Amino acid sequence: MRIKSNLLHCGIVPFLTIVPAISQKEAKLPNIVHIVMDDVGYDDIGCFGSKDIKTPNIDALASRGIKLTDFYAPHGTSTPSRAALLTGRYAPRVNKGTGLYVLFPHSTTGLEDEDEVCIAEILKEQGYATGLFGKWHLGHLPQFLPIVHGFDEFTGIPYPNDHGPERIGGSGFRPNGISDPEIPLIQQAQIIKRCDNNDIAELPAMFQREACKFMYRSVRDKKPFYLHYANIETHTPYFIPRGFEGKSEAGAFGDAVEYLDNTVGIIINTLKRLKVEDNTLIIITSDNGPLIHKDPELENCYGRFGETDPNRKHLLRGGKYQERYDGGIRVACILSWPGVIPQGATSSELTTGMDLFTTMAYLSGGAIPTDRPIDGKNIMPILRGDAGAKSPHKAVFGFRPKGGLMSVRYENWKLIMPSKGAKGVAIPAELYDLTTDLGESINVASEHPAIVKKIVNMGKEADEAIKTNKPI
Repeated sequence: MRIKSNLLHCGIVPFLTIVPAISQKEAKLPNIVHIVMDDVGYDDIGCFGSKDIKTPNIDALASRGIKLTDFYAPHGTSTPSRAALLTGRYAPRVNKGTGLYVLFPHSTTGLEDEDEVCIAEILKEQGYATGLFGKWHLGHLPQFLPIVHGFDEFTGIPYPNDHGPERIGGSGFRPNGISDPEIPLIQQAQIIKRCDNNDIAELPAMFQREACKFMYRSVRDKKPFYLHYANIETHTPYFIPRGFEGKSEAGAFGDAVEYLDNTVGIIINTLKRLKVEDNTLIIITSDNGPLIHKDPELENCYGRFGETDPNRKHLLRGGKYQERYDGGIRVACILSWPGVIPQGATSSELTTGMDLFTTMAYLSGGAIPTDRPIDGKNIMPILRGDAGAKSPHKAVFGFRPKGGLMSVRYENWKLIMPSKGAKGVAIPAELYDLTTDLGESINVASEHPAIVKKIVNMGKEADEAIKTNKPI
C-alpha cells in the first residue's frame, strides 16, 4: 500500500516499540469517534459552565469519562487547527514549513498529501474503516480532499458554510471582487450539489445519517472504525434543520450547539444499538474558541443567524482568530471509553489537540513518522488515571498559523510574548496567574520578573525550533 511504503521509506518505526505497554482492554483495536465542534467556546457546553445552553448528551458523556480542563487547541482558527489535529504538528510545520492559514473558495493551496501523514492514514493501515462527515477546510481542490489523506469516505463541505456568494469579506479575502460560488456538497471527490442557504440548513441532519450509516457498515464488515465528525452548524451562519430552532436561551448560536448535542446523543445511541459502545473511544473537542465580536456583514447576510452577542459572558479572555489569550485556544475536551477511562474524572494536566494524533496512533498499534518532529504526545496515562501521570509537555505554545509565537502556557502561568507595535514600539510581556485569574485580567509581570524571563526564553527556544524544524 502507498501509505505503508511511504512510511517505511521515511524511516518510520512501529509506534508501540517506543511507548509503554498497553492494557488488555486497549489491546483490542477500539473504535474511535472524534467529534470536532466548530467555534464552540470553553464554556459553551453545560459541563464546562454554560448557563444558557443545555447540552445533556455531552454532559452525560463527561460523567462517564474524563474532562480535560487545560486542553489547548493548536491554533485560534479553523484551517491551521485542523491541520495540526490531523498531523500532530503545529501548523507552521506543515507543507514543508510553509504553514496553512484560513482557506477560501478561491484558495489554491491545501494540506499536501505527499508532505504530511494524517491520522486517518495510520489508522487505515491498521485495518480501520475511516470516514469524515461535515467540514474539511484543508483544501477544496481534488488533490487536497480527505480521500487522499486516508479517509475511505467523505461527505461534507470543503470550507465553512459562510463562504458563499452572499459574502464580500474584508480586503484580500475575496480578491478583485470575485464572488464565491454556492457551497459545494462533496461525496468522495465529486460535487453532488451546489447548496443555497436552505440546503445548508438541512446538511447537519444529512451528516448525522451518513455518520450512522458509516458505523453500521463498519460493524457489519467487522472492521474497527474511525469516525471524524466535524459539525458545521455552530459556525456562522447558525442554520439548523427546520423544527429545532428557538429552543435555547442563547439565540441562534445556542440553538446550533443544542442541535449538535442532539447529534452526539444520536451517535451514542447508534453505538449502543450496534453493541460497540464499550469498545469505543469518544472524543469531543473544538477547533478553536468562539466568535465574540459582532460582524455587520454576517448580520446583513444572515440576519439573526449571523448575530453574535458581545455581551454574552465567557470565562476566558478573547475568542477565535488569535493565539494570545485563552479564549482563542483553550477549549473543552471530553473523552469516554468504558472500562479504560474512569467515570467522572477531571484532569488539569496540560494537553493539546495534537496529542490526540499520537494517542490514537498508539492505541491502533500504528506507526508515526520519525523523519519529522511530532508535537503531539501520548496522553493515555492521564486518561487512564495512572498514579502520578503528568503532562508530557513542559509548556504549550500559541503559535500563529504561519509562524511567530504569541503566548506560552507553563504550569499555572500564561505569558503573552513581548512584541513590537506601531513604529517598532516595544510592547512588554504580559503574565497571568491562571490559578486565581482564569480570565487573564490582571497582568502580574512586574511582580515576577524571573518567571517572565524564564518563560520568554522558553518561548524563544520553541520559536526557533519551529523555524528550524526541530523538536520542541
